[in-house]
Amino acid sequence: MKGTKVTFETDKLEYASELMRALAHPLRLKILEFIDQNETINVNKIYSTLNLEQSITSQHLKILRMAGVVSVEVTGKFHIYKVNYDVVDKASYAVKRFVGKA
Repeated sequence: MKGTKVTFETDKLEYASELMRALAHPLRLKILEFIDQNETINVNKIYSTLNLEQSITSQHLKILRMAGVVSVEVTGKFHIYKVNYDVVDKASYAVKRFVGKA
């Protein structure tokens, strides 16, 4: 890239790629939509309603959690998930802006 003045902040670029990776999987989007429909939901309800294995559900929720897309509150033995709408809105805005629809 001779003569190009493009620079990236590595930490922001890494976070953005983790966020997009988290949102780019059809099953994670299905889980996210299910959480959104219920506002807050127990992990057991997620995997039983969506007919998923508990381990698969937990793996996908971990990726969503690590990207900041969902948050979890542990109440006793229950893990209650909810959508972090600030992160989802920022990701949506960034994608729309990138494709020229913002």
